[in-house]
Amino acid sequence: MDPAGWTFLILALAVVAFISGRVPLAVVSIGVALALWATGVLTLTEAMSGFGDPTVLFIASLFVVSEALDATGVTAWLGQQVVTRAGTGRVRLTIVIGAMVALLSGFISINGAVAALLPVVVVVAVRAGLVPSKLLIPLAFAASAGSLLTLTGTPVNIVVSEAAAAAGGREFGYFEFALVGIPLVVLTILVVTLGGDRLLPARVPEHFSEAPDPSAHARTLRKSYDVDLTTDAIFTANDGVAEVLIAPRSRLIGRTVSAGMTTADENLVILALRRGDDGGPNASRGIGVTGSLTLQAGDAVLVQGPWAALTRYTASPDVIAVTPPQSLKRGVPLGRGAKRALGILTVMIVLLATGLVPPAVAGLLAAGAMVLSGVLTIPQTYRAISWTTVILIAGMVPLSAAFISTGAAGRVADAVLAVIGSTSPQLALLVLCVLTMVLGQFISNVATVLIVTPIAVAISQSLDLSILPFMMALTVAGAASFLTPVATPANLMVLQPGGYRFGDYWKLGVPLMLVYLAVAVVYVPLIWPF
Repeated sequence: MDPAGWTFLILALAVVAFISGRVPLAVVSIGVALALWATGVLTLTEAMSGFGDPTVLFIASLFVVSEALDATGVTAWLGQQVVTRAGTGRVRLTIVIGAMVALLSGFISINGAVAALLPVVVVVAVRAGLVPSKLLIPLAFAASAGSLLTLTGTPVNIVVSEAAAAAGGREFGYFEFALVGIPLVVLTILVVTLGGDRLLPARVPEHFSEAPDPSAHARTLRKSYDVDLTTDAIFTANDGVAEVLIAPRSRLIGRTVSAGMTTADENLVILALRRGDDGGPNASRGIGVTGSLTLQAGDAVLVQGPWAALTRYTASPDVIAVTPPQSLKRGVPLGRGAKRALGILTVMIVLLATGLVPPAVAGLLAAGAMVLSGVLTIPQTYRAISWTTVILIAGMVPLSAAFISTGAAGRVADAVLAVIGSTSPQLALLVLCVLTMVLGQFISNVATVLIVTPIAVAISQSLDLSILPFMMALTVAGAASFLTPVATPANLMVLQPGGYRFGDYWKLGVPLMLVYLAVAVVYVPLIWPF
């Protein structure tokens, strides 16, 4: 079998494995890269090139930036603002979130916009009483629509603009894309709003842990310990409260303590005590500021102090944290380090919007700044990165390259030209857009557009038509990557936080793709005539 044939076979097997759901996504991705090497399609260096790809590094850095915003309470604050202004209804939240991410992705990037708002949307969903899966796919889809608002919204826009000029046409203006982008943003938000409730799963992801609402947590503690706790007093940017249980074989067993004392380790203030539920006369009884207690295994102690001290104290083998302090800290709006995180984020957005440095450089600089400024620790950065997403993208990048280098793309192009011939412009545009949409579900939209662009140029020239409607239609079709999680990095980024499966995307993606197809074939030629 020749290299092109092997490429088609590997692509088909990868699609089957993805759809089956029986093989972990990261394993499939690694298998694709190894298969391209084992069959001789690519050299080992080429097959592993995805792990050094700038897009992969950019996405990894965005996970770090997102974690910094979450850990410092920026996402909690933004979540409060969204809920306050949009309420807790799914429809209004979907509209507001869709508009926010579309506008942001038009000026930075799809991946950057989704990464910045993903933790915010999770917080908003939890506080609105919704599962994140109802809002995260709409987030990714609206970001794709927003990328069509400006020339720099996605690399595809730049590719088609330069191709149009090279083919004898002209380059598109910076905001000219908005002529099709604005209608698509409106239509996308409309489709995901109307269909999201019925077509998206109500699924809680594995290992899901939400940041507790400080107000609600304070009410719970006040009821449990029968003491007066004011949210603003016990949860601040610098200080917090932790509830711990005395561990079996703890060194603290047998010590008599009372509220108002301080702990021997970390000098934390004891706010209240409660006897464990042992069925005795003091079971579940809150001990007030004047009470004392001889500690036993299972007793609960409420302590207050700086967040860092609470984190160290709860890591001791003598106690068991009921709720980790790190989780509580995330729920405090604009906590310690928030100003630094926001400042770094602003610089990153400016770098992305102005194009002063490549996106990967902007992301890596921001991630490094988060560590050097003390916003995050090194272990936090490692935990923040979704390694499944990174490995999945890195393994699939070589497949896109192989599709072009082996001539597989050329075979597809020849088949399309044989079908189209010299028929009507609308039919030619329809076939090209369908081809782009199909390929775009499995390889990057940039690679897809690069494959189809020469075909579009040849057709426009043979029919003596303007290249502009063909190029703009390819941009629209390239953005319609909605059927699979591997279609775009943004789709992958919401996969795990939303608890989605491979087959969850197409249900909402199919009607949305039909809308994009209609816009590309019918609306685009009205604005950019043949």
